[in-house]
Amino acid sequence: MADPPVTISEREVESLLQYRELTPRLEQALGKFSRGEVVQPVRTTVPLQKQNGFLGLMPTYIEHDGVLCTKLVCFYKREDGSTLPSTQATVVLLDPEYGSVKAVMDGEVITGMRTAAVSAISAKLLMRPEAEVLAILGTGKQALSHYNVFTEMFSFKEVRVWSRTKERAEKFMHSVTGPVTPCVSVEEAVKGADVIVTVTRCTEPVLFGQWVKPGAHVAAVGACRPNWRELDDVLMKEAVVYTDSREGATTESGDVILSGAEVFAELGDVINGTKPAHREKTTVFKSLGMGVEDAVSAELVFDQWKAKNSQP
Repeated sequence: MADPPVTISEREVESLLQYRELTPRLEQALGKFSRGEVVQPVRTTVPLQKQNGFLGLMPTYIEHDGVLCTKLVCFYKREDGSTLPSTQATVVLLDPEYGSVKAVMDGEVITGMRTAAVSAISAKLLMRPEAEVLAILGTGKQALSHYNVFTEMFSFKEVRVWSRTKERAEKFMHSVTGPVTPCVSVEEAVKGADVIVTVTRCTEPVLFGQWVKPGAHVAAVGACRPNWRELDDVLMKEAVVYTDSREGATTESGDVILSGAEVFAELGDVINGTKPAHREKTTVFKSLGMGVEDAVSAELVFDQWKAKNSQP
């Protein structure tokens, strides 16, 4: 008889999940996905028309590792100034043999950390080694998680941030441990930047190719619907475009679909050595987020939880 499922709160997940352990597992998972070792359909979405949002279902099965998982995530197009969250997520970890639920855990920390860690992996693979300036467009949860992992993994001489409001930029500055330069415009923030992270709620392009330094690396995280954009056509067509999932990007990413840009490779292809990393060129990593990222993150949290609670 299977044990009853455990419930792991947001605070517990935050205490158990660390980038130094999570990031290498995610890198391995991206490689496995691109080798066809992961069963993962494209995210199913249910429109929430009254609330101007969607419910996304993200099941994943990694047979070799015995990991079965699904995430349920609600994401919304909020009005500026809204105090309501733009996303809410729950991750369910199951036993693939019994079909029983092993754990139900808060998915917000997992989503934030695994998304940022994969963006950092894209930078590790694609940015120029001499990169010195990081620009972050957006000041929400994803902006904070990206700041944390990028400053942990890399040594930038300057970090810039842009927000639509001065108040949000100042709040972000006070929430981080290191120095940040606030910028009044996107153009100011990205001018001469070596790495640009877009984590906005925008549905129309906010980053334009004419502002981007040749050879820069862009990690585009927002705009997760087929009709939403963060990047303009010029940038998408001039850059070498990488994704986490080619199928996901060509189904869900407005930046890819509406620009007509060609997806050159998945990150896993670069990790596996089947496609090159064009560090010398302008590159875009279009992140959609994948169930396999949630699955390996949840399995790590569950392992850490068991180790912690088995101690005498």
